[in-house]
Amino acid sequence: MVLTPQTAFCCVRRLMAVAALSLCAVVLPAQSAPYKFDIGAQLGMSGYIGDANRANMYSHPGFTGELSMRWLPDTRWAVRGVLSTLGLSGNTADMTDVLPGGAQYDFTSQVYSLDVRGEFNFFPYGIGETYKRLRRWSPYLAVGVGVCVSSSGGKTSAAPTLPLGVGLKFKATQRLNLGLEFSMTKAFGDHVDGPDLSDLNQIKTAFYKNTDWFSRLTVGISYEFGPRCETCHYVD
Repeated sequence: MVLTPQTAFCCVRRLMAVAALSLCAVVLPAQSAPYKFDIGAQLGMSGYIGDANRANMYSHPGFTGELSMRWLPDTRWAVRGVLSTLGLSGNTADMTDVLPGGAQYDFTSQVYSLDVRGEFNFFPYGIGETYKRLRRWSPYLAVGVGVCVSSSGGKTSAAPTLPLGVGLKFKATQRLNLGLEFSMTKAFGDHVDGPDLSDLNQIKTAFYKNTDWFSRLTVGISYEFGPRCETCHYVD
């Protein structure tokens, strides 16, 4: 057989391909596998926009604490459950609006919220698996559905909610994640700020036009667990 330049080039290319596959077979098992879940906790500040506050949502800041768990189907998407408690307060004396009769109202409320959110990472998020072009940090968007229960003045009310969030996550180690998140939650009920603060301007509005929102600005930490199959890289 005559070895032409073209034949030599083909042989070299095939040898390089075989070498690359062999290298992957050696290196890939040494890479840490991605995980299926993470569990975390967040702490931060809560704010309120509603009948007793229509401007600065953090004019009367409160405390919020959260527990969360994520399902991680891949490096871009996550499904997250969040259980949280937060304190809200407001005072109509801070408002520029004048209420009928010059009346003034204030409230304090403790809210318990349960959300299920979908999260989208702007970048493939992870560490170690360089063949996937993972990034150690990523901004993300979140949207979901939930329910909240509020207690104020000895009375309790419940409402469905629509949480919207934006955040930044950073992978400190293979399993440990740090996060910063800001979220706004629409409550489809006008009693998050208590049963007595509804239609203070004496203007009837539709159910879906109520003004109760609450926000959360949190920092958190989470830990990943539940490794996937390392040999077949099966994504389940």
